[in-house]
Amino acid sequence: MPYFDTASAAPLHPVARQALQASLDEGWADPARLYREGRRARLLLDAAREAAAESVGCRPDELSFTPSGTHAVHSGVAGVLAGRRRVGGHLVVSAVEHSSVLHAAEVHAAGGGTVEEVPVDRFGLVSASAYGQLVGPSTALACLQSANHEVGTVQPVAEVAEVCGSAGVPLLVDAAQSLGWGPVPGNWSVLCASAHKWGGPPGVGLLAVRKGVRFAAQGPLDERESGRSPGFVNLPAVVAAAASLRAVRAEADAEAARLRILVDRLRRRVARLVPDVEVVGHPDLRLPHLVTFSCLYVDGETLLHELDRAGYSVSSGSSCTSSTLTPSHVLRAMGALSEGNVRVSLPAGTTAAEVNGFLEVLPGLVAGVRERLGAVEAEPAAPDAESLELDTLGLRCPQPVIELARAIGRVPVGGTVTVLSDDEVARLDIPAWCSMRGQVYVGEAPRGQGVAYTVRRAV
Repeated sequence: MPYFDTASAAPLHPVARQALQASLDEGWADPARLYREGRRARLLLDAAREAAAESVGCRPDELSFTPSGTHAVHSGVAGVLAGRRRVGGHLVVSAVEHSSVLHAAEVHAAGGGTVEEVPVDRFGLVSASAYGQLVGPSTALACLQSANHEVGTVQPVAEVAEVCGSAGVPLLVDAAQSLGWGPVPGNWSVLCASAHKWGGPPGVGLLAVRKGVRFAAQGPLDERESGRSPGFVNLPAVVAAAASLRAVRAEADAEAARLRILVDRLRRRVARLVPDVEVVGHPDLRLPHLVTFSCLYVDGETLLHELDRAGYSVSSGSSCTSSTLTPSHVLRAMGALSEGNVRVSLPAGTTAAEVNGFLEVLPGLVAGVRERLGAVEAEPAAPDAESLELDTLGLRCPQPVIELARAIGRVPVGGTVTVLSDDEVARLDIPAWCSMRGQVYVGEAPRGQGVAYTVRRAV
């Protein structure tokens, strides 16, 4: 069964498995002790730190191992903000950061700090100039992911780092999605990553803090990991993480070229084979293994279950799930369609046959979900009203959009359809539907327990 969700967690790399098994025998002792077993463990830890630092592009004494990538992000953000509190409490983040960064920003705001978000374009891309407009004398820290975890867009880290550096502001980079593919360019200040994203074991994060960056670690501290991550590191997992990072980087160029061809095929053929689909993310500035697309009139959770039954493990940023009633913040910031969202992220070794098999089953599964939802647009007929209002209160994604699609043919060109909805997702998906179907989104206004969204028929 093909596993197509390495953006969440990559399968354990063979080198990681070998290193883990070997270090379980050699790396069980406390590396802070001076006896033989402790010295042996210390040698393993030092070697792992040197290997990881070389892959990151920093000095070994700048790198700390943490219990996870999320822990690294929280420690990194909090440490820099505390170290630069005399400068000010202003934090700048992009609108599409990983939730770990946004959660850290929420904690900062709750403590009295200020947070500003840098907007992105339709492809999820930030601009260095937008950072330049927000960073200033009171800015303590700016954050930018190296590549987006939902749509794969690669960000201009080097350019943003230059802008931030000119303003005297450190830049924290969340490199979780990209570090396995290559070093992060530019003069960044702090870098965070997570081993399970590149095929290392879960439970290992990296936190690199450049010399000269003011950093005050928060929470209980001890002498381990430069005082930035207290506690006894999981040494076997750390050794496996460093070994696997070096291994995947040695394979990265060849594997990236091979997977990019398969992803290009997915991008082209999904748009051709599935009606009413939007391929999301930058067409060129993107990770080589990831593609995301959204399907109109589709319940994302149902589609993922259907793909799972067909043997394909994929993920979704769709809001049409039982776990959330709000759309993905990434898709929302991009203004992209949320419903029926599918993220495919290919692991190393994925074959053309596996990708072709996915493309064979996808159109039928999408059509089946749409049929069960009754997602059939009305046949052209004589309009029966200049304007219509649809009460979809209580209906969840994608039903408000389905009802809109059924009704738009009932008004003349120039007529309007107003959809009354209490589904948060409608705020994103109705304008996206208009863009895809060539209709005009007029706007929204609160009304009673919901929001009235008005669409003017243009075609």
